[in-house]
Amino acid sequence: MKKAIKSLLASTLLAVSVSAAAETKVGYIYVGPKSDYGYNYAQDQGRLYLEENMDDVETLYFENIPENADVQRVMERMIRSGVEVIFPTSYGYLDHALKVAEKYPDVRFAHSGGLKTSDNLMTYFAEIDQAMYLAGIAAGMTTKTDKLGFIAAHPIPQVLRNINAFNRGARSVNPDVTTAVIWTSGWSDPSKESEAASALIDDGADVLTGHVDSPINYVQVAEERGVYSVGYHADASKFAPKGWLTGAIWNWGPMMVGIVKSTQDGTFKPQHLRGDLLTNAAQLSDFGDAVSDEAIAEVTDRQRMIREGDYQVWAGPIFDQDGTVLVAEGETMTLEETEKMDFLVEGVIGRLR
Repeated sequence: MKKAIKSLLASTLLAVSVSAAAETKVGYIYVGPKSDYGYNYAQDQGRLYLEENMDDVETLYFENIPENADVQRVMERMIRSGVEVIFPTSYGYLDHALKVAEKYPDVRFAHSGGLKTSDNLMTYFAEIDQAMYLAGIAAGMTTKTDKLGFIAAHPIPQVLRNINAFNRGARSVNPDVTTAVIWTSGWSDPSKESEAASALIDDGADVLTGHVDSPINYVQVAEERGVYSVGYHADASKFAPKGWLTGAIWNWGPMMVGIVKSTQDGTFKPQHLRGDLLTNAAQLSDFGDAVSDEAIAEVTDRQRMIREGDYQVWAGPIFDQDGTVLVAEGETMTLEETEKMDFLVEGVIGRLR
C-alpha cells in the first residue's frame, strides 16, 4: 500500500515508507504546517491527490521550512534520497530552487508562482484573484457598513492581486465600499492576525478576508465578533458557520498530476503553467447561509461570464488610490503585468510597505 514519506524539520522524526510499485519519487516543501487549513494545507491536498491518482508515484514532504538557505539544504537532502521531481511551494523559495536546479540538471522543479525559469525549473500557479473578485461581489452585497477588512502578509504581487481583485469585485456592485488593509509582515503570525482582525472590526469593517497562510484566525475572530468572513486557500466554513460568506480556494491536484506525468514522458517544459476558474485550478467555495439569493445569483452570473471569456477582472478602467488611471478603458492587463503588480487600487485604504 502506497504511503507518503513524512518529513519535518531536522529536530523532528523523519518517517519513511517505501512503495514497491513507486517509480517516480516526488518531494514537496511547505513554508508552514500542512495542517494550517490554508496555503500549505491546499498544497498538501494536491500531493494527496497525486498519490491517489498515480500508482507509480511515491511522495515525501518537509514542512515548516523558512524561505532562506535552509530550503536549499532540504532540496539537496531530497535529491540524495532519490527524489526526481520537487515542488517548492512557497513564494520565497524560487531563487533558492534556481540555484539547486542548476546544480542538479537531471532533477525537475515546479515552483509555485513567480516569473523565473531555467532548463529544469518551471512555475505553476492559478489566477485565484478571479475567485477573490467573485468573493468581493458577495462581500459588497452583504456589508452593512460598506467597510471591508483585509489581513495581508507581505505586499508582493500575488497578495496585491487579491486585495485589488476583492475590492474591485465589491465596488462593481457597491461603489461606496472601501477595503482597509493591515499588514502582518509574516505568512503565519496568529497573534498579529487576530489583532489585525479586531482592529479592522473596531474601525467598522463587517466583512473580513485576508491573504496569510491560514484563514482560521481572522475567520474565528470575525465569527466571535458577529461579522462576516471570506476565506482563502481552503474552505474554512466550519470555523465560521454563521458569518461565512464564501472563499477563494485552490485545486492543485490535477495540475500536479500533469506536471509529474510530463517529467515521466519527457515533455517537461520550463514554462509558466497557469490555471484559472475555467480549469478549476481556482475555485469558489460553497456559499454560507449569510449570503442572499440575490448575491448568489450575481456571483454565479459573473463567474459564468469570466469562464466564457466575456468578462475580464483586470479590464480597464483601473485607477490607483489617488485616482490616476493605470489601465485605460478598453485595455486589459496581461498575465505578466498582473504577476508584477505593485499598486493598490482606488477604494483600498492602506499603503504599500
